[in-house]
Amino acid sequence: MKISKLKIKNLFGISEFEADGKSLELLGANGTGKTSVLDAIRLALSNKTDREYVVKNGETEGEIFIEFDNGIAIQRKPRTNMTDYKKITENGKEVQRPEEFLNNLFSRMQLNPVQFIELDEKEQNRILLELIKYDWDLNKIEQWFGEIPPAVDYSKTILEVLQQIASEDGFYYQQRRKINGEIKEKKAVVEEMVRSIPEGFNAQKWEAYNIGETYSKIENAIQHNAKIEKAQEMQKNYETKIAAFKSEKETEISKIKQGILDEITVQKTKIASLEAELIAAKERLSKIGENEADKIKVAEANFETNISKYNEELKAFEPFLNKKRINVQELQDEAETANKMKIHLSEHQRMVKINEEIDILIEKSEEFTNKIELARTLPAQILSEAELPLENMTTDGSIVLINNLPVSNLSEGEKLNLCVDVAMKNDKGLQIVLIDGVEKLSSKNRLALFEKCKNAGLQFIATRTTDDSELTVVEL
Repeated sequence: MKISKLKIKNLFGISEFEADGKSLELLGANGTGKTSVLDAIRLALSNKTDREYVVKNGETEGEIFIEFDNGIAIQRKPRTNMTDYKKITENGKEVQRPEEFLNNLFSRMQLNPVQFIELDEKEQNRILLELIKYDWDLNKIEQWFGEIPPAVDYSKTILEVLQQIASEDGFYYQQRRKINGEIKEKKAVVEEMVRSIPEGFNAQKWEAYNIGETYSKIENAIQHNAKIEKAQEMQKNYETKIAAFKSEKETEISKIKQGILDEITVQKTKIASLEAELIAAKERLSKIGENEADKIKVAEANFETNISKYNEELKAFEPFLNKKRINVQELQDEAETANKMKIHLSEHQRMVKINEEIDILIEKSEEFTNKIELARTLPAQILSEAELPLENMTTDGSIVLINNLPVSNLSEGEKLNLCVDVAMKNDKGLQIVLIDGVEKLSSKNRLALFEKCKNAGLQFIATRTTDDSELTVVEL
């Protein structure tokens, strides 16, 4: 798509200018209208201008008309006292949403390649990287990362997209930083737990430990030891106990005899005082001897019974006489230790759970690290597969070098040549480039630049400042 007819009237400093579809070089001193022609074309295409006054001084209406070789025509009439007029047609039919339609026909670099030099280094790099052709879409991103990474501007170039993914401000980096913070906090908690749990703590042992069984052993041991003490005491006190039984017997016999004597005294007194009862008393007196023998027999029998009972009781404890005492204190100490250890079980189990959580977080952190590293290594792979758009251009995926130099280090002529190279890469349809200020190039380089545009099939309009007081148009 090229200009086949151009007409400018009363715009900027131009009274009237016409041209056909040839490439042009506009020559003249400053103020002769060279740049005005380019600004008028830019106004027609973009409806934008940096100039304060559009209509020529003294006029009320200006006009720019451009007809292209594919049937598209643009007509704009800026006015000072009424609304501007515009009409965009395609094959005679008026176009709907004309500004949007035009924006899809050209890149801004075509209308002002020199503007590229004025951009900051970051924007220059972005534009140059945009020229690298690499076939990608969101499906490829998902194939690489297993997902579509969030918080990324996918309208950017693939290299910029990967740079955003790998950036310290990116989602993966921030998530990894957050997870690593959680890992650090959890490890600090675990370290505090380790300090509170005894060294060499065997959780499996104390979890399986049956403290009820130990308490049962303690109770049995106490009973066992008590029986030993009882047996030993009974054996030790055997003679004393027998002597006591004997003393009890003799005391009982003595009481019996004393009782008899007392009874005799009572009866004799009664005889003396109660003669009437003498016969009865004598009769009872005759029988008292018989009762004495019976009672002594009972006392002897009780003595034998007591000895027999005691021997039987001693016999029950005899098995414990030679047995070893159980150390109850050791069992009690063991039970106390078990109680203390079991108190640490819940803390240990919590520590195990936190360690499991840490392992999961470390795995997630490593996953994010792998994705960040992938985003950092993919540009090298892409650049090895993609064809760089400009001669002598090299890049690491973020910084672009021309002849191994950043754009800021190029000469004025090299910069202008680069600007045109960038503009020539437009593939939107408009095959025109506007070049302002080719006087910066030597004659040889200027002609080489024009030849480059011709060979690329571009129509170009260039301006060159000379000493001529009038505007000169050279068809190329």
